[in-house]
Amino acid sequence: MDHSFDIVIVGAGGGGLFAALEAIRTNPLATVAVVSKVYPTRSHTSAAQGGVNAALANKDKDDSVELHVFDTVKGSDYLADQDAVDYLCGQAPLVVRELENLGAPFSRFADGTIAQRPFGGTVKDRCCYCADKTGHTILHTLFEQCLRQGVKFFNEFFLLSLEHDDGQCQGVVAMNMRNSSIEAFSAKSVILATGGHAKMYWNRSSNAAGNTGDGQAAALRAGIALKDMEFIQFHPTGLRKSGLLVTEGARGEGGYLLNRHGQRFMSRYAPQKMELGPRDLVARSMETEILEGNAFTSDAGSYLELDLRHLGAEAIKKKLPQIRELCMHFEGIDPIEEPIPVRPTAHYSMGGIDAGMAQTAVRGIYAIGECACVSVHGANRLGGNSLLDILVFGKRAGQEAALEAPQRKARPVSPAAVRKAADEIKSYASHERYERYGTIREEMGRTMADKAGIYRTEAKLRSGVEEIKTLRERFRHIRLFDTGTVYNTNLFQILELKNMLDLALCVTATALERQESRGSHYRNDFPVRDDQSWHKHSLCTLQENGDIRLGTGPVTMGKYSLEARSY
Repeated sequence: MDHSFDIVIVGAGGGGLFAALEAIRTNPLATVAVVSKVYPTRSHTSAAQGGVNAALANKDKDDSVELHVFDTVKGSDYLADQDAVDYLCGQAPLVVRELENLGAPFSRFADGTIAQRPFGGTVKDRCCYCADKTGHTILHTLFEQCLRQGVKFFNEFFLLSLEHDDGQCQGVVAMNMRNSSIEAFSAKSVILATGGHAKMYWNRSSNAAGNTGDGQAAALRAGIALKDMEFIQFHPTGLRKSGLLVTEGARGEGGYLLNRHGQRFMSRYAPQKMELGPRDLVARSMETEILEGNAFTSDAGSYLELDLRHLGAEAIKKKLPQIRELCMHFEGIDPIEEPIPVRPTAHYSMGGIDAGMAQTAVRGIYAIGECACVSVHGANRLGGNSLLDILVFGKRAGQEAALEAPQRKARPVSPAAVRKAADEIKSYASHERYERYGTIREEMGRTMADKAGIYRTEAKLRSGVEEIKTLRERFRHIRLFDTGTVYNTNLFQILELKNMLDLALCVTATALERQESRGSHYRNDFPVRDDQSWHKHSLCTLQENGDIRLGTGPVTMGKYSLEARSY
């Protein structure tokens, strides 16, 4: 089956939905479709708890866009492209007020203005929030508006390939997960909004099961470069057993991090900002406490404590109700009465598809949100800037695609691309194959956690590269044991594993190459930031033989020059 639209958006999170909404509002005559792996309201945007940054100056009257820009550039360890950061922060007040007008139920101050709380790495309190369910409420608001505007949805379709010809977009090939049919979606423009890839880490990730880098892997195989893949953010506070996220908003509201001696240990690492230092610094500090024996121990592993008890029951119930619910369900504790057991968890991918202001090197193909690297986060993302990223660049990509559509000639996806995808899937069921999904998946996850975690060394990374290469070779023999056609989860897992293995090689290879410490990338053997040699973006492309070719690109500077980063 071949579908044809002016604009196809892959991914129904906040970025994809805002892109769809803006596209159809910009050009009501354009045909717009959203192709999504899950039902839209199950997208991972719903897990974003704490808020979205914007210099509204509702809390701190002297806040400004310029201060937001500086905080973001400094937080990125000066690797962010400053033209993109200027655009991100300049648009922030506009998109937040637009969301308010669309019906997003932001929490309010007594004067009726949107409430703002402090978040890590910022000099002003500018994080706008809806209790601790900000992403959830934004996602529902945008989905309602898309339905109202008549956006066409194809839910439960798995992206298989991104197609282009002679530098021009053709569309995508996807699998209908209900019946395993392979279908083409021809489009004048494609917007990739498929989310991150931090689920490649084993049993220590805040990501949803479906965050397997499908868009990044499809772009890589289509010849589009990936940028800054070595930068994986570990969120400081994941629940001890599950890795589920405990929002930075819990520390923004005044929560304390404690070691087993009852000490607020962040006074030794970030004496000015304490628990509200940038995420990379707080995560490393916590990992250091664990490695130095200052953590609590349990059957579920070592952990530290996040203490909210002093905030009081009323504040916790009003401002952090979901966190309380998660703690009670997954840890069996009530944060009103007991500290929360936490440890760092793989959380966010700063790297992704190389996309300058959302546009990739292929005309008509855009990438936004966590699957993209614009780059507004550089080596470390500030909390509250991820929701902002998907909204600002989702809106921009939707506008540009809608304005471009009438000027572009349709170039349909070729039937050969559909046959190629079908043949590959059929080959997995060959009786000559013998490797099992579960074995390779677990080995990959443990390799990433052990060799490319918070602290890295040449020996570990070199070993990690070789282990991932071996697993990619073993994947050539992977066997599909379930040959059913209806919601074949074994097949979905195999396709996801293929994507994660390609991206895991990019992460480990670029981390081995970058011989410095910057933001979330910390090398014990190169503990100092080296601006002379490494103030540049890393690039990955896929060669025909399956190897990864590494390259570099310049960082776009602006008003702010390189400085030492301290908190």
